[in-house]
Amino acid sequence: MTELKQALENVARSRLGGDGVDNLTRLTAGATQEIWRFELLRGGERIPLVLRRAPGGERVSETAVGLETEARLIQAAADAGVPEPPVVHVLTPSDGAGHGFIMGFVEGETLGGRIAKSEALAPARTFLARQCGGILARIHGLDADAFPSLRRSTPAELIERYLAVYRATAWPRPVFELAFRWLADHCPGPREMKLVHGDFRNGNLMIGPEGVRAVLDWEIAHIGDPMEDLGWICTSPWRFGVLDRPVGGFGEREDLWAGYEAAGGAQVRRDEALFWEVFGSMRWGVMCAGMTAAFRGPDPSVERAVIARRTSENEIDLLRLLAA
Repeated sequence: MTELKQALENVARSRLGGDGVDNLTRLTAGATQEIWRFELLRGGERIPLVLRRAPGGERVSETAVGLETEARLIQAAADAGVPEPPVVHVLTPSDGAGHGFIMGFVEGETLGGRIAKSEALAPARTFLARQCGGILARIHGLDADAFPSLRRSTPAELIERYLAVYRATAWPRPVFELAFRWLADHCPGPREMKLVHGDFRNGNLMIGPEGVRAVLDWEIAHIGDPMEDLGWICTSPWRFGVLDRPVGGFGEREDLWAGYEAAGGAQVRRDEALFWEVFGSMRWGVMCAGMTAAFRGPDPSVERAVIARRTSENEIDLLRLLAA
């Protein structure tokens, strides 16, 4: 922490017009990236900021878009009216803090269980699904050509990619085998490809009484079928125990779709909704299964251990979906 704080002290003075930093604290949130909160000291003020950084500053994931690109995505989304924290500074090699970016601190709730269940957010839950649909329409309206480094994937290619990741775990799971066969048999046809957030869900949204205050975690954004995002937020893990509210544990699919279409999104093909929910549950299951190897790596965080243990939950979810 001493080296990082020294680097941030230099960034504060040379990049942010500040006098230094204080109260640097690593937050427990973040299974793949480091999240640090600190205060910028400037002219007698204490300005709360957040650093999103690669583990150790340098261990860049091969599957993530890269933190520099992630910062650009956040800026582009904000320009399009998506609620986002302001990006204050993107780290450069000369900053000595590794790969990452500094953004403004946004107050709000990110814990999915509280968003789905707390009394304080009960009024927001009456319109949150529709609001999420509108936000996704704006995200899908971003210029995909402005981000040529993002991976392009058809639904069939996504199935093959996650099948390869599953095989690499070297641990047979009959339910996953069944799900992959079902997905191959029900793969939707081609649709106009859009910029896809990739992880838009309860838990990656900053929520207040008025609704969404910020969309977080753009690290697996890509170019693909926009319906992937609409299916992902409906998968069971992101309902946080409120299973009768399919959209994030707080809303209905019909409200999500209506908000999406009203904000300019393409007409939702209802017959594809089940495919993308099955795909989302399979995808999360494979990600959980692969988190065991990440936990055994150089940054064995508690989040990674907990996620790895959730693989069996997804097997149950898949069986429930396939029986529907």
